[in-house]
Amino acid sequence: MGRTDVGARDEHGHRKPGHGRGHEDGHEHGHGHGPDHGHAGHTHGVSAGADRRWLSAALALITVFIVVETAVAVLAGSLALLSDAAHMLTDAFSIVLALVAMRLSARPARGGFTFGLKRAEILSAHANGLTLILAALWLGYEAVRRLIDPPEVTGWMVLSTALVGIAVNLLATWCLSRANRSSLNIEGAYQHILNDLFAFIGTAVAGLIVLTTGFARADALATLLVSGLMLKAGWGLLRDSGRIFLEAAPVGLDPDEVGAELAATDAVTEVHDLHIWTITSGEPALSAHVLVEPGGDCHRVRRALDRMLAERHGLTHTTLQIDHADRSAEDDGRAPAGSAAGHCETPHGPVHLG
Repeated sequence: MGRTDVGARDEHGHRKPGHGRGHEDGHEHGHGHGPDHGHAGHTHGVSAGADRRWLSAALALITVFIVVETAVAVLAGSLALLSDAAHMLTDAFSIVLALVAMRLSARPARGGFTFGLKRAEILSAHANGLTLILAALWLGYEAVRRLIDPPEVTGWMVLSTALVGIAVNLLATWCLSRANRSSLNIEGAYQHILNDLFAFIGTAVAGLIVLTTGFARADALATLLVSGLMLKAGWGLLRDSGRIFLEAAPVGLDPDEVGAELAATDAVTEVHDLHIWTITSGEPALSAHVLVEPGGDCHRVRRALDRMLAERHGLTHTTLQIDHADRSAEDDGRAPAGSAAGHCETPHGPVHLG
């Protein structure tokens, strides 16, 4: 068993760049974090506390309006207004979920949760996407039913309430736009509010048509349009959160290209077991097994790879296992020189040769 050199650590307990675990055989396993990497808070300058304040302000606005709009929807007999109220209820639910998720994700890593509860934010975004889709399906069904048999709708009540709803949702949307929308959690709540704003605009148009022409089906048609927007937004949230749960590489980052760049680095002979995933919104991570030519400087290679990953791809949470290629394996006929099979019992993923 080789000795371990703990090395310097930062305030999070992570090993600082340039410090790896040095083994007696000269091999190295490095875990580097660049200066821009942050485990707590947000990297764009908006604090978590400010996010919570903006979300809480939007929640207060929406909760008050839900009560008023539900009462008016029942009196006016408007499905569009009732659908808006139901959508706003999911808005309030989405903001509550986002606030709870922010609290959970801020807890430090401990015990079996080695990344903490950062994925709670992604769970919240996934739930928000699901509620958008379920609400859209229900509203779409009701809209079709009312197209077939339209009820009487009080146009002026629909129009006036929708105009107030537009004002409320503009304020709520502005509040959430001030928060950290790079977080999929907050983006989920934002999409709820934004779609509700579109819903109120559609409802206002429908109310005006009903008021001026008496065409009652405009109410149901506006609901169908909003249902389509909700389906689109909900699917986007499910897709993005699903990619994170399935450990897919961040959108726009090709693991094959990254592997080829790592393998093309001076003194590197092979890269395998390369994994790129997202811990939570805005926190991509990479791990890989890198083989260096015999006699190569493992420490120098790791520092060069860390720097390249940070500068070219913004990957600052990296774990690189650096080993010398085993030439004796080829001489003994056990495996090709420097191959993954010579170092890993069960190598997985493509192999990139230098």
